[in-house]
Amino acid sequence: MKLAYLILAVAASWLPATLAHASGQVEVLHWWTSSGEAKSVKVLKQMMEQQHHSWKDFAVAGGGGESAMTVLKMRAVSGNPPTAAQLKGHDIQEWGRLGFLTSLDDVAQQEHWDKVLPPVVANIMKYNNHYVAVPINVHRVNWLWVNPKVFKAAGAAVPTTLAEFFVAADKIKAAGFIALAHGGQPWQDATLFESIALAVLGSVDYRKAFVDLDMAVINSKKMVEVFQQFKRMKAYIDPQASGRHWNSATEMVINGQAAMQFMGDWAKGEFAQVGDVPGKDYLCVPAPGTQHQFTFNIDSLAFFKLKGTEADNIAQHDLAKTLLTPSFQNVFNLNKGSIPVRLDMDMSAFDQCALDSMQAFKQASLSGDLVPSFSQNLATTADVQSAIVDVVSEFFDQTNPNPKLAPSRLARAIKSAI
Repeated sequence: MKLAYLILAVAASWLPATLAHASGQVEVLHWWTSSGEAKSVKVLKQMMEQQHHSWKDFAVAGGGGESAMTVLKMRAVSGNPPTAAQLKGHDIQEWGRLGFLTSLDDVAQQEHWDKVLPPVVANIMKYNNHYVAVPINVHRVNWLWVNPKVFKAAGAAVPTTLAEFFVAADKIKAAGFIALAHGGQPWQDATLFESIALAVLGSVDYRKAFVDLDMAVINSKKMVEVFQQFKRMKAYIDPQASGRHWNSATEMVINGQAAMQFMGDWAKGEFAQVGDVPGKDYLCVPAPGTQHQFTFNIDSLAFFKLKGTEADNIAQHDLAKTLLTPSFQNVFNLNKGSIPVRLDMDMSAFDQCALDSMQAFKQASLSGDLVPSFSQNLATTADVQSAIVDVVSEFFDQTNPNPKLAPSRLARAIKSAI
């Protein structure tokens, strides 16, 4: 009998780790709740279950992640953080400084992350030169999504400049369509403002204003023009926009109710869900005036120190490893509309929008026109970003805002947040 027990014990010691630790659980806080995003999360859940780990979904609706951050802070302070949470940019550094994040260096070395990730991306994922987060994709934020049938019906041309945008918008509005689909939420207001700022300021002054926080640029006549052009957009948005989620605005473009939407390439996942084909059913073009520029956003999961079992720690590392596998990179980005973060990915399965995005990303990184998105919390600290978004959204909510006064308000808000 003792020999039998010994044999069983030895046999158990040789079981694969995923079988020997079958009870590991991963809980992931995220705001991937649109149809295209939810499909990707479902695939990730299946991949973790195939490794004999259980998945506990922790989805908090809200495309900008504000609600999710509130919930995360409550969980972390109470000593019960999730396995991983959707964080990015300066938020990763802030949580790292607070001591909540765990090192992923062992996984990174095993999977050769430094070789397969662009340096600009890898650096964002590190705190004190240690990996604490995993990037999943690269988004281009400065896209304009177009319904070509609406344009044809209105006799309008797809715009490449802001001046052309307003000409087209007038024709579309006169034809009885909504020219610009938009959701009246602060982060969406900021996303629209950001593309206009990039078009008016150019990459150099955009970076000075929203990354370097250069007050000379923020208080400049150019910034007055940014707010002037931003104000003009209000005339082309329907009265029911307040509180509308971004994917609902995308649906307006899909069903022909509206002609255009300024939104990052995560909007493409909504078109894909209904079987629409790029170049035929919809067009993806750079936001007017930003053809050679690229405002980037990165979706990433930061990993928290756990008080759970060893099985949960193993599950956490397996999750980190899975996120950067070519198979998940392929599925996630095809569904979400973004491009893979790995440099060694086969792009043959991706559509023309993704290929254009990848080409623009590489060109902008060489030309200096690659700039982080402040609307998506990648360019500056959370406090400064919040201050910018508040000023922009409050301006847009006013019936008749004054563009000449807005830059000084923006400057004061930023100074208070620094």
